[in-house]
Amino acid sequence: NVYVLTVLSVIVCIVVPYFLGSLNFSVILSGKLYKEDVRSKGSGNAGSTNMLRNYGKKAAGLTLLGDALKTVVSCSFGILVYGVYGAYLAGLFCILGHMFPAYFKFKGGKGIVCLAVMILMTDWRVFLILFIIFLVIVLGTKYVSLGSVIGAMLYPIVLNRINTGTGNPVRSVEVIAILVAILVVFMHRENIKRLYQGKESKLKLGKKKKDNEKSQESQKDQGGEND
Repeated sequence: NVYVLTVLSVIVCIVVPYFLGSLNFSVILSGKLYKEDVRSKGSGNAGSTNMLRNYGKKAAGLTLLGDALKTVVSCSFGILVYGVYGAYLAGLFCILGHMFPAYFKFKGGKGIVCLAVMILMTDWRVFLILFIIFLVIVLGTKYVSLGSVIGAMLYPIVLNRINTGTGNPVRSVEVIAILVAILVVFMHRENIKRLYQGKESKLKLGKKKKDNEKSQESQKDQGGEND
């Protein structure tokens, strides 16, 4: 029965990527390598930026790699099970798992790395456009959160423009893109509030960890991480 197979495919593309996404590597690595929970440090966010500020580049790099790989696996699995639409659906639920991990009391990261990899896996043209926009905003303002939020908000629009006339299931994947954008904006609500108030932390490249120690406590109150 085609209908039953379709329903089963959709369910599999939801359940498997969600639990893959729930493998939050910042929590796993901070526990294994440092016997701590990164969510108790710095801003309290379970992401690579908080790992960088508390444990250094190696820990942040491993976290980013792990979060990227789980998204690659999720989207690849989605393609195998249900084609292009399966990749988008799997990407959405991998991001949900990252944000609200079943294994770690539903307290995770903000999903930017997972979103970027999902876009790259589903349409490299959309990724390239949004990545350029992200870079221009971040380099111009030094606000990573601003670049992330604007990129997420533009995602459904750019996807629509790229996919028009290509024969792809535009309406279905655009609904997913809109849902992803809403999720990312919601997870960055405190960043948006601080941007409006002029209190958001700016990107500081090359700043040594010990120079950041005084600001970590205030970041914990602000929740200023972005990933």
